[in-house]
Amino acid sequence: MFRAFFSVDSSLLLLVMGKPIDQTLAEPLAILSERDPDIAQAVAACGLPPRRRGPLGFPGLLRIIVSQQVSTASAAAILRKLREVLPRTTPQGFLSLSDAELQTAGFSRAKMHYCRALADDILAGYIRLYDLHEMADDEAIGHLSTAQGIGRWTAEIYLLFSLRRPDIMPAGDLALQTAAKRMKALEARPNEKALRAIADTWRPYRSAAARFLWHAYRHPGLPEI
Repeated sequence: MFRAFFSVDSSLLLLVMGKPIDQTLAEPLAILSERDPDIAQAVAACGLPPRRRGPLGFPGLLRIIVSQQVSTASAAAILRKLREVLPRTTPQGFLSLSDAELQTAGFSRAKMHYCRALADDILAGYIRLYDLHEMADDEAIGHLSTAQGIGRWTAEIYLLFSLRRPDIMPAGDLALQTAAKRMKALEARPNEKALRAIADTWRPYRSAAARFLWHAYRHPGLPEI
């Protein structure tokens, strides 16, 4: 039933908020729709999410750290200004920038410290980004979380968007919790533990579910079920 809903002519340019939709999510969301009527109803109302992919390595982690606790527009402005002084984002290059240059780009003292610490850890070999592909999800999350400024949420976002792992649920994300509350018609926004319990039934497609929940959070068509 729901597989037919996702059958889209690839020759058509389908857009979500001005961006091409992510057709790779069609199959996992179709499977989840068959399992979960709430997802099925929400997907029917909101459609597929837009494409989104994060860069690998230090640039990807730096982007996530910069994006913490600021708006999307603010993060984009900081990254744009950073590119003006550092066209190629490498650990060595970042460490060469002065406090004044980073402050001009919009870095707070805390983010300046965390990004420098991460660059140091990568260069010293404490954070082994090129070994992550050999690690299981929990091992990779634990390894990244040993760096200053990288908690579970940051590590999960990196695995989801940069490494494209298929079964990641950043359940500590407030937007995901809010979207889950609306989609599941819950009385209160689920906390991280509660959302992980809800998402357990979405294995092994939790990344697709997370991507959809972010999309639904921003979409005006998500019904109050």
